[in-house]
Amino acid sequence: MKSLQGSGASGGVAIGTLKFYRHDRQLVSRRRVEDVQAELERFQTAQAAAIDQLGKLYEKALTQVGEQGAQIFEIHQMMLEDDDYCDSIRSIIERQSVNAEYAVAITGENFAKMFSDMDDDYMQGRAADVKDISERLLRVLEGEQSDAIDADQPVIVAADDLAPSETVQLDKSKILAFATAGGSVSSHTAILARTMGIPAIIGLGPEFQAELYDGKTAAIDGATGQLYIEPDKETQAALLEKQAKLAERKRLLTQLKGLPGETQDGQRILTYANIGNPSDLGAVLANDAEGIGLFRSEFLYLESQDYPSENEQFQAYKSVAETMAGKRVIFRTLDIGADKQVDYFHLPKEENPAMGMRAIRICLTRQEIFHTQLRALYRASAYGRVAIMFPMIASVWEIQEVKKIAAQVRAELTASGVPFDEHVELGIMIETPAAAVLSNQLAKEVDFFSIGTNDLTQYTTAVDRQNQDLGRFYDPHHPAVLELIRLTVENAHRNGIWAGICGELGADLSLTETFLAFGVDELSVAPASVLPLREKIRSLNQSNRQAILDRYLEVR
Repeated sequence: MKSLQGSGASGGVAIGTLKFYRHDRQLVSRRRVEDVQAELERFQTAQAAAIDQLGKLYEKALTQVGEQGAQIFEIHQMMLEDDDYCDSIRSIIERQSVNAEYAVAITGENFAKMFSDMDDDYMQGRAADVKDISERLLRVLEGEQSDAIDADQPVIVAADDLAPSETVQLDKSKILAFATAGGSVSSHTAILARTMGIPAIIGLGPEFQAELYDGKTAAIDGATGQLYIEPDKETQAALLEKQAKLAERKRLLTQLKGLPGETQDGQRILTYANIGNPSDLGAVLANDAEGIGLFRSEFLYLESQDYPSENEQFQAYKSVAETMAGKRVIFRTLDIGADKQVDYFHLPKEENPAMGMRAIRICLTRQEIFHTQLRALYRASAYGRVAIMFPMIASVWEIQEVKKIAAQVRAELTASGVPFDEHVELGIMIETPAAAVLSNQLAKEVDFFSIGTNDLTQYTTAVDRQNQDLGRFYDPHHPAVLELIRLTVENAHRNGIWAGICGELGADLSLTETFLAFGVDELSVAPASVLPLREKIRSLNQSNRQAILDRYLEVR
């Protein structure tokens, strides 16, 4: 048995096979072949297998994301049959007497560059599709599984780290846990794990390498950050016992379903859930969340090969609003940029992307994208209780311009006779120190605040939340962060609006009493954290609110 120590990012125990997710393919070697006809047949066999894989993916996607979302697999099937693409591969094999892998790799590079060099945005977007189908062909030719975590049984997904665009496309039914060499507790992988309620360890370091551990049995403790390779019987028994206790704890928490988040002296606070995909709705309902405090709409952009259409977005938002059956659903408008990069946005390379072109800045700079999303959101509001929240606000003028665009969208829909809720709440995320300091003025412009503690901590402490080497400097409990939260809630109430917290700090049970003393109206957390949070709230007595505030002031 070998033990590696990382940082626990999501609690729980998992035992299973390690499956490493490989980001980049090794350089394809060029080999001379004697039997060219046999090599052509190898290509044709691989082509047929890849087309068959895509057909199965299309059928699966139809049931999960609908026709619009599944369409990409049909497009990829057609591209794999494209005469120009296939003729290029055959020509390279025949003329150069080389292996099919090399011919596919060269053709993929040539065609991707050809599309990238075109002036038309749509055609530029096809470059990513060519890379995708070429990668699929290479996987088939090299005998690899059709998907990065394709397996008969669920596995522990291991990687150096995972980008948001990668994590959102993983088949969640095949994931027992996450384990990464890099990353941070506020990384997208960690947040996804908490949303799914599965164990995760990050920061295992360079010793955690694919060639050493891929395919081995492993056990992880997401609470302690301990990873065991080939665990011995005693370790497995101890972890299985811990797993059983956690399951029993989860069963007992279900007794809180249907009960309000209310302290012993009657202070009420809403317990909402954060999600990033309609597929997370089952977890929201199973954990009895009173609403959705953060729906990360960027999943649509991260999972797509091109800008999602208005109707594609509308169908996704509508299904969420309908499923929540009148409970509030707060949709955050797209938060692309920083660590969430999407090729077809063609964002410029930046030295400091966390402070660059991202979120509301993209929306106000490229208003056609924003306009499409707002139309879809307002249309979906006719089917449930929809609220819209705008990220990365730092100035009053930004929200005023956002409201003008929203008003234009409402006027267009009214003129076209398209139904929508005329009382959709508009709110902003408080995640920059500027927004917190200006919260008294900003509160006059919106219906609610939701405090994003991950970025608020990053910007207040000037620590990159993605930099694992700065872990001890990234302090969500920093007195300055807590003071900005307190100030934001105070200014919200002064202006008659409500304020919640949707960042990871909302699930920190050591701060629940303090947040209630601040007067926070809503806490939105990963679905699996809803019932533990409600249990904590119901154990508190806030009648001594002033004493709690005094303690906070002393610590500060």
